[in-house]
Amino acid sequence: MLDLDARIDSTLFSTGKGARELYERYSAFMDRFYVGRWKRWVFIEPLSEAATLGLGGLVLMLALAVPAFRETADEDWLKKSDLAVSFLDRYGNPIGSRGIKHNDSIPLEDFPDVLIKATLATEDRRFYDHFGIDVAGTLRAIVTNAQAGGVRQGGSSITQQLAKNLFLSNERTIERKVNEAFLAVWLETRLTKNEILKLYLDRAYMGGGTFGVDGAAHFYFNKSARDVNLAEAAMLAGLFKAPTKYAPHINLPAARARANVVLDNLVDAGFMTEGQVFGARRNPATAVDRRDENSPNYYLDWAFDEMRKLVDTFPKSYNERVFVVRTAIDMNVQRAAEEAIENQLRQFGRDYHATQAATVVADLDGGIRAMVGGRDYGASQFNRATDAYRQPGSSFKPYVYTTALLNGFKPTSIVVDGPVCIGNWCPQNYGHSYSGAVTLTQAITRSINVVPVKLSIALGGKAPNPAKVGRAKIVEVARRFGIKAPLPDTPSLPIGSDEVTVVEHAVAYATFPNKGKSVTPHAVLEVRTGAGDLVWRFDRDGKKPVQAIPAATAADMAQMMSHVVSEGTARRAALDGIPTAGKTGTTNAYRDAWFVGYTGNFTCAVWYGNDDYSPTNRMTGGSLPAQTWHDIMVAAHQGVEIKELAGVGMGTKLQPAPGSAVMAANGGPKPQEIKPPPVLTKRGADILVRVEKLLDDAAKTADEPAKPARSTSATPASVNESFASASPGSAAVPAASRKN
Repeated sequence: MLDLDARIDSTLFSTGKGARELYERYSAFMDRFYVGRWKRWVFIEPLSEAATLGLGGLVLMLALAVPAFRETADEDWLKKSDLAVSFLDRYGNPIGSRGIKHNDSIPLEDFPDVLIKATLATEDRRFYDHFGIDVAGTLRAIVTNAQAGGVRQGGSSITQQLAKNLFLSNERTIERKVNEAFLAVWLETRLTKNEILKLYLDRAYMGGGTFGVDGAAHFYFNKSARDVNLAEAAMLAGLFKAPTKYAPHINLPAARARANVVLDNLVDAGFMTEGQVFGARRNPATAVDRRDENSPNYYLDWAFDEMRKLVDTFPKSYNERVFVVRTAIDMNVQRAAEEAIENQLRQFGRDYHATQAATVVADLDGGIRAMVGGRDYGASQFNRATDAYRQPGSSFKPYVYTTALLNGFKPTSIVVDGPVCIGNWCPQNYGHSYSGAVTLTQAITRSINVVPVKLSIALGGKAPNPAKVGRAKIVEVARRFGIKAPLPDTPSLPIGSDEVTVVEHAVAYATFPNKGKSVTPHAVLEVRTGAGDLVWRFDRDGKKPVQAIPAATAADMAQMMSHVVSEGTARRAALDGIPTAGKTGTTNAYRDAWFVGYTGNFTCAVWYGNDDYSPTNRMTGGSLPAQTWHDIMVAAHQGVEIKELAGVGMGTKLQPAPGSAVMAANGGPKPQEIKPPPVLTKRGADILVRVEKLLDDAAKTADEPAKPARSTSATPASVNESFASASPGSAAVPAASRKN
């Protein structure tokens, strides 16, 4: 041990001595480079700080670059976004296309010189000079936007825009801009400038469902991009900034104004003279009139996204990028859905203060027969049927009642409709009153709010927090139905405070007529290559139905929900001779109005509201949504064999009201007419005040002693005219009689 201790001490001593000598030698060597006095502070310290900050900056840039470069991990990155898909309806008729027409793409040298110059002058004048990021252009855009107090110029180069199109989304976030910058530099190292420009011209979205300038030239001018003139080239180049805003088939004046800006850019950039662009200014381009072409663009956008995901599941060795896809859409039902929504909004939208709507019609196997994502695709491409999360209100309650039936309750079970609170939250019924003891069927028919909340508590049993446990069971059942929305746990979840999408909600209801089997919403029925070879088929390769709830439970729910249509809040949705069931939904402050219903053939969801989340004017699910649902489903069932609805049986003929001879086109009674909500405008209120004042003055005059004759015989004509021209609500107020 003493020997070992001595060896350790000796080793440590020798090591320390050697290290000290090495340090002294290093210090003596570094002393040769010592710089003191002013030179140190002028040169050495700044360089040292720059090196330190530079190293930290490089580490930070590397950390920021990692997410961007993950997007390029796929060796097939250049083909990820170059799908060319031609869509057919369920009967094989062409309905539109999406993607890049790369199979007959035009070589860069065949593009007209004026089109190339117009694009560069407007989008990136220093394209051939920068390394992927136009630093000068970015700084100029920052200064211009700061002076204008908003976005007036974009600082992204063509390479950055291509990087966004290939790898990223359109979200306006700092993270996306950082990734875009790194990917732009990466693209510059992989492709030549001409290849980048060619990809940009082929893949940029140009409005009207077209990608690339050649597709846009065919769509807007019925000619190839090879043949466009200067005026048309300027209009095409103006679309890169905002294809929806400047699409000539939607807003020709805006498109021409934007084309004029492009001509200014050509002159400012020195590419052309004022004399050369004068003819294009005097004779602007005119687009082909496509107002009568009714392409189901919301549906096609969604189907294209589905197709992209589907292609990712194909084997890696599969290189085909051109497809012909047969979808589940029925254009007759699609047109009926679009017309129903437009008619209702045009007639009643202003009275109800509702500006938007969405609907989805689906087969019982989940195939989407029709989809309307908004009132006007040209004005907004945001798909409210698939991307908007809105509160379903009482239309969520069937999931609650289903959960109750799965846990021992029956349609005839009694629940007391009375006050209940969870913490400091106490739900209220629509009429702020209570009904006492009611069955579950009566509760869903009358859309009572208290009962689902009490059921959520009862489902928790004897757990320490029964309401929370009960809500977890409800969410689990909703997941079985196919609801994938987040559904956070809140006390008001049982009455529909958590948000869902229209398409999920519509197809989830298909579980009821499907005898308890849940299905997946889909657009694609069949995929073939451009040569006609079958690649994929839904009935063979698609997701199969899953037994979510017992068939008996689904039948009980259908029987309960049929009362909502026959005698409850959705009587406007009743179909003549067709078994129908469903549920209305209305949210707080009337922000959302729903009707989701089904027959033995189809399921359909209808939503009305506003994009800015502003309230409607007391619109309920039983008004416009139920009426719209009725109009759509009448068209959907034309020429279709009516199927029995388990739990309801076959439908019954509706009897017209006594003394009414008005019949609908399908032989049934004309649906109950929707009247605008009573609205008393400020003008109407002012008129009523004036009329009341005149009546009071007249009464006082009648009570006073006789005075020299003065005319008090009638309300002034101007008042009568104003009163008569008030809003529908104010016109409904009866004119007051004179007190004398």
